[in-house]
Amino acid sequence: MKKDNLKEQLTLFRTNTETDIPKGDSTSTSDEIELVSFRELVPEIKHTGYLTHAIFAYPAKFIPQVVRYAINTYTKEGDWIIDPFAGSGTVGVEAYLCKRNAVLLDLNPLLKHIMPLKIYRGKERLSEGHLYKLLDGMRESTHQFTPAWSNIAYWYAPEILDVLSQYWGFINNTDDEIYSTIIKSALLKVNKRFSYTEDRTPKLAKSKRKLKATDELLKENWRQQLEEMTRSLSLKTLRDLNDFMIHTHDHFEHLGEVEFHSGVDSSYYSVLRECDALITSPPYLQAQEYIRSTKMDLFWLGHTEKEIQELSRLEIPYRKADRQIRTETLDKIRKRLTRDDLQKRLDSYFCHTVNALENSMNQLRPNAAACIFVGNPRVDGIIVELWRILAEYFTVRGFVFEKVYEDKIKARKLFGARKNKNPDGMKSEFLLILRKSAIYQTSAQRCGPSPQDKGSPQHVSRKSPDSDAS
Repeated sequence: MKKDNLKEQLTLFRTNTETDIPKGDSTSTSDEIELVSFRELVPEIKHTGYLTHAIFAYPAKFIPQVVRYAINTYTKEGDWIIDPFAGSGTVGVEAYLCKRNAVLLDLNPLLKHIMPLKIYRGKERLSEGHLYKLLDGMRESTHQFTPAWSNIAYWYAPEILDVLSQYWGFINNTDDEIYSTIIKSALLKVNKRFSYTEDRTPKLAKSKRKLKATDELLKENWRQQLEEMTRSLSLKTLRDLNDFMIHTHDHFEHLGEVEFHSGVDSSYYSVLRECDALITSPPYLQAQEYIRSTKMDLFWLGHTEKEIQELSRLEIPYRKADRQIRTETLDKIRKRLTRDDLQKRLDSYFCHTVNALENSMNQLRPNAAACIFVGNPRVDGIIVELWRILAEYFTVRGFVFEKVYEDKIKARKLFGARKNKNPDGMKSEFLLILRKSAIYQTSAQRCGPSPQDKGSPQHVSRKSPDSDAS
């Protein structure tokens, strides 16, 4: 690509190049941004947890309205969509419902437990009576299962841990796969609610409030409350699956195919197919510890400390950058940072986020759209325009900037006293649209061995066009 063309592309981002934070926390005044409300643009989705989207709790979920808009606008039926930061599988569910196909990648092995329920392919209604029979049997079980977690007793009162171990022991010895999976999804929420961890925040952390609440609970009929919560959540999930089955029944043979690969490093994992679009939401700059946030779930689901520790080392806060990403906006931010730890965090974030995006974007066909949904967080009080940095990086490598949408956040959930320089959280999120040009050149090999060469965890991958997950 000629340098003249590159310069012309970069001038698309008309902006004040000063790095001072504008008054009113406006993240950009650029006139290329289109202000939208994705909830209004996609009125057919009435709430973010419709059908199976709310079955599993997961930090910073990708809202389905954004995904549906990108699917409707930038793909057609039968297209393949790739998501290198699949999280709780929102892109997979929406692709399936819209008769598209999807490849989902995520470092967190929770994805392989999520998708068989979120994309339920049963042809007959599930029986509430059968579910109740299993739940009744669970109360009388003599089986025991205790997670292989050296700190398990730190997080539970002994009598609560004993009951949870009994429930999980029963369900792990049950052959009715779909019903046992439904109950497991309920128990994951019960596990956290009846633990010492603060269940109102994503991260695993004891709190004085929760310790006090648990002590008070133990003086009450806590076991009845635990049983009732397990029963009500299991019943809700069963009904959600029946609604999903009814919703998809008329189109059963013509829905999408979904492949999901969990426990994999998206920066290096090879996807052996061309794709027609990328739709993804990378992890937040200041909150990327998804393994830590969900490790209680992972232990109860049978994962080992060794496996979880190895995966945790691949999360951004604990992983060194293997190259430095350079763009005009990012370089200006670096110059303003005075703390070495923040410099390293910034370099690590952009290195591994761009590596994963680039690895997947290499698989896109010419003229395919890359739809990247991000916020503009702050680092030490400095606004980091993620969409602009990613646009600057990829437009000099053969992608064409098409559009950026701004969706103002109308409701947010912030926890506790926030002692940082952005106590109100982000004001907006942005959907960046890039197009892959016909002259795009696949990136040169990055320096350094891949994590696989360093003894990283074995890939857990699963392709399921004819299984319970497609």
